[in-house]
Amino acid sequence: MDILITVIVIIALALVWVMLYDSNRFVVKKYTVEDERIRKPCRAVLLTDVHNKRYGKDNEKLLEAIGALQPDFVLIAGDVLTAGRGASLEPALELLGKLAEKYPVYYANGNHEHRLKLYPRVYGDMAQRYGAALEEMGIRPMVNAHAKLPEYGIAVYGSEIDERFYKRFRLTEMEADYLPEILGQASRELFTVLLAHNPDYFPRYAAWGADLTLSGHIHGGVARVPFWGRGVVSPSWHLFPKYDGGIFREGDRTMVLSRGLGTHTIPVRVFNPGELWVVEFRPRGS
Repeated sequence: MDILITVIVIIALALVWVMLYDSNRFVVKKYTVEDERIRKPCRAVLLTDVHNKRYGKDNEKLLEAIGALQPDFVLIAGDVLTAGRGASLEPALELLGKLAEKYPVYYANGNHEHRLKLYPRVYGDMAQRYGAALEEMGIRPMVNAHAKLPEYGIAVYGSEIDERFYKRFRLTEMEADYLPEILGQASRELFTVLLAHNPDYFPRYAAWGADLTLSGHIHGGVARVPFWGRGVVSPSWHLFPKYDGGIFREGDRTMVLSRGLGTHTIPVRVFNPGELWVVEFRPRGS
């Protein structure tokens, strides 16, 4: 019995150590895409699900890592902040302000930014204050809008889907005409990048015409099962979600799903460090 108790205590302490370690670090992941529509090489970093997390004083560790990668622009797939009654906007605005000083920032909302706008009775004027601060620093969230980057041969679209697509315990069907209605038609002349916070609808994003979808939301499943590598649970309380993190494909379309950088409802990570993705865009054959 003493041996069993000792083993259990050692395992528990090891898990606590892993939890603390993984909840306070991030790794850099890389994806390279080549396409004949891309006109010249460029590099982007992808941020998702920061949720007000700071890595070091004033997020210096995260900003240093981004600076070392020398991106041409920054892509954000939502949830830089955490929607909470009376929550501070400062960590998110502090990070975004420093990014906007150095790089073009293309920012699509996640469900947390969207929630601020939907429920002013809960969140008061947080959405207005956040939007005004972003405007002042030159960032305009891409709410079902797009930006063309002709010098690179790339079009960046930002989607904000309805709250009904974030229901817990079940997946709401997305109608085939929903994305064309809110986004218009995907560009055919330019390589199309879609910032889409919720990865559950990747088949719809691919069918719409996204050559590369960049997503987050799942937080890597909070914990990953060692050796198997699967995430355990999604924010919608789906066990072992199909899309938990990494690279996924539908035909010739690709999704890069970041495991994000922060936490919220379940404020831990286990065998699941945060992720900062760098995406290299290259002309085919270069």
